[in-house]
Amino acid sequence: MVLPILMLTACAVTVQAQTSPVPAPSPSPTPSLEREFFKNILRDQKAIWTAPLHLERSDAKWMIPSGIGFMALATTDRITGDEIGEANRQDRASQGISYAGSIYGLGAVAGTFYLLGRNKHDYRARETGLLAMEALIDSVVVEGALKEITQRARPADGVERSEFFDGGSSFPSGHSTQTCAVATVIANEYKDRRAVQIAAYGAATAVSIARFTGHKHYLSDVLAGSAVGWGIGRYVYRAHHRESPAITLHFNRATRQYGAGVTWNF
Repeated sequence: MVLPILMLTACAVTVQAQTSPVPAPSPSPTPSLEREFFKNILRDQKAIWTAPLHLERSDAKWMIPSGIGFMALATTDRITGDEIGEANRQDRASQGISYAGSIYGLGAVAGTFYLLGRNKHDYRARETGLLAMEALIDSVVVEGALKEITQRARPADGVERSEFFDGGSSFPSGHSTQTCAVATVIANEYKDRRAVQIAAYGAATAVSIARFTGHKHYLSDVLAGSAVGWGIGRYVYRAHHRESPAITLHFNRATRQYGAGVTWNF
């Protein structure tokens, strides 16, 4: 008598196990960009400095022309620098524009995006502020290291002007690197806003030109800085950009229950 009862009990448990849905494991929440901020900067630096190790033969089609163009520009830097050095009327304007491209000005831009995004629950503005600040810090580290390595004399350094490995800090232009990095993040975040893109890249271009017309850097300094900044901003956006969450509402008429779902696309 006991055996049939045990068999029926075992069969009931088996049927229940087959008919009851197995709860799916809940995915671990993705850490916020705020929480991952400093970790992402470390990851960025590793990726930036190891990037040359991942170059392929196909990259020669743009590396060789770029290298030749840079060398040609660098050899004429002293001539163009001396020519612009004879003009002083634009000094005040160049200095004013340069302030906008300083680390403090760019930090204020990134902070404004972030605070407005949090206040208005605008995820895109919030992410723009975080990634812009991340790109700014990355660019400061990279251009600072490159200055220490190249030690190029600035246009106002007398006889040794434009010379590399002479204790200077001209190459690359820090303002150009930082401004272009921040501008690239903003332009990528607002791909659907042509006016924002034009304003971002226009401001970065103005700052770079001002560093040359203000007798602070050579043309090759600002060109190299802009290229490095663009690469940093582009990498930061591609590596850490997250699509804004899509919120969907659900209503079950049978049970009269409401629900909401949040979907993230990466």
